[in-house]
Amino acid sequence: MNASADDRPRKITRALLSVSNKEGLAAFARTLSEWGVELISTGGTAKLLREQGLAVRDVAEVTGSPEMFDGRVKTLHPKIHGGLLALRDNPAHQRQMQEQAIAPIDLVVVNLYPFEETLRTPGATPEEIIEQIDIGGPSMVRSAAKNHWDVAVVVEPADYDALRRELAELKGALRLSTRRRLAGKAFAHTARYDGIIARYFDRLDGDEGTHFPQRLHLEFDKVQSLRYGENPHQLAAFYREIGATEPSVARARQLQGKELSFNNLLDANAALELVKEFSGTATVIIKHNNPCGVAMDDRLVESYRKARATDPVSAFGGVIAFNETVDDATAKELASTFVEVVIAPDYSDGALAALKAKSAVRLLAVGPLGGVAGAVPSWLDFKRIVGGLLLQERDLGRLEDVTKLTVATTRRPTTEEYGAMAFAWIVAKHVKSNAIIYAKPGRTIGISRRDR
Repeated sequence: MNASADDRPRKITRALLSVSNKEGLAAFARTLSEWGVELISTGGTAKLLREQGLAVRDVAEVTGSPEMFDGRVKTLHPKIHGGLLALRDNPAHQRQMQEQAIAPIDLVVVNLYPFEETLRTPGATPEEIIEQIDIGGPSMVRSAAKNHWDVAVVVEPADYDALRRELAELKGALRLSTRRRLAGKAFAHTARYDGIIARYFDRLDGDEGTHFPQRLHLEFDKVQSLRYGENPHQLAAFYREIGATEPSVARARQLQGKELSFNNLLDANAALELVKEFSGTATVIIKHNNPCGVAMDDRLVESYRKARATDPVSAFGGVIAFNETVDDATAKELASTFVEVVIAPDYSDGALAALKAKSAVRLLAVGPLGGVAGAVPSWLDFKRIVGGLLLQERDLGRLEDVTKLTVATTRRPTTEEYGAMAFAWIVAKHVKSNAIIYAKPGRTIGISRRDR
């Protein structure tokens, strides 16, 4: 194909729609119909479109073959895949299409059976889970994506609005650049789908006590490009783990402030993960990925003051995490000094007003730290090495009863000392290298590391 042909938009004349996620589909299908596009569909999708008053042909009518085996076989047919894979400017392909009475399909709108959702459903049986392994859907998606020179494929409802605008602009056609972009998303969609299925079978055949698959499939969505990495000469980007829904920096909303940097994100994560350890009102201050002050108090503002008193010099320009909504009093205290990032479940209206004057301060809100029912935690911890990856469980361990520890001294600790020990034990878990924590009950006095 020459370059000028590559640049020409392709008119959409025939579309096949078969989706499990029907959000926004009817409106998109109506747009296609208004541009004279013939609609082909299956099962519940066809029923929905007909209920919306749209003319739809069943796939069985196109193929001349009925759906078989409880719907397991319906689109796996030459009149479907020939219509997707045949090259429009290849004379031999066009001749074969005529000989076999195969009509071209210019657009495929498909998203796959809800395997992941079924897998997460309490009480789902192996038979129910396996039945949600889509065969025809991925086949159509891959056929259309392979032949993106001529065919567009849509796997995400989020793309409908942009496509609707482009169809209006180009009078029922789509650009090659759009088809190519959609093809990339389609292959990513099927790759993730297959990865989830592969992990399911790996767990069935593997050691349930380890959770570690023989072949690791990782899926992350890009959140944003970063200005630079750990150092100014390094490129960097921020990704969010797909499927994990626990409160985290990765899922936080930025309410104000400059763009977050690579180091901001690392420090905010360290601060939030430590403050999540406490059930009582607490403040954590982080500098260079290590805590420099941690405290608890009945009042949030007092917990902040105590945490800051541990090391006021290091706290300057630090990252601060709270495990409760930032109130007016705490915000006024924060506004009196230089802070890089504040992360908390939420902020009162008065707090937002007080911190608005410090417009450079990045404010992150993560929602209730208890999360929501059914929230999926991220339980893996990755450490990259050149040429490989180390994988371990996140350290979610807790010391349930400090008084059950072996006492090495002649005198047993007092109740107050046990309280200080329990608090220091939590903080020590989050200090890099060999931690040295000086603490009173509910607050740090000093934090250091023994490096040798």
